[in-house]
Amino acid sequence: MKKGFSFFVIFSLFGVLPILAGADIFKYVDQYGRVHLTDRPRHDGYRQLVKTWKGWEESKVDFNSVHRNRKKFSPTIARAAKVHRLPPALLHAVITAESAYDPEAVSPAGAVGLMQLMPGTAKRYGVRNRRDPNANVVGGTHYLRDLLNMFDNNVALALAAYNAGENAVINHGHRIPPYKETQTYVRRVLKYYNDYKKQM
Repeated sequence: MKKGFSFFVIFSLFGVLPILAGADIFKYVDQYGRVHLTDRPRHDGYRQLVKTWKGWEESKVDFNSVHRNRKKFSPTIARAAKVHRLPPALLHAVITAESAYDPEAVSPAGAVGLMQLMPGTAKRYGVRNRRDPNANVVGGTHYLRDLLNMFDNNVALALAAYNAGENAVINHGHRIPPYKETQTYVRRVLKYYNDYKKQM
């Protein structure tokens, strides 16, 4: 949403959240106990909500660390983007979605680091230490560049392949696979991408 939204919630969150599920949702409880929901937090008091098997919960992501690490790793991201002819905003979008700039992030599937490289992808691109931020970003950027080349610079398809694998995109007729996780991932990264483009 271009203008963002904000609600004062005095009823069950579960009635509202499904409506907002297409956006990243942040929650803040003010001094009067009122719950604020928005897709554009205005200060560090907001906590992102994530849907788990238990229902909607506050994310454990430390947004102060996100901001610090974004600044810290921006030069590495800019260099990789230049080498592989990619917009830095796209890499920032992928990293935001993949790891929230945490170089130690590990997914349940075993993906590691800023760009969440799987062991096979890391080996393919010569990344020996997936927790090394520089090597991780270089390898992930090279992979994303190859995916863009493979799918005629279609960013949505390249992102779908980054999430689900290139064979999943190919086997579904060069379309985004009908996997809820992948479709949500593509929408989220594209939203981040558009936001970062306005900032850079």
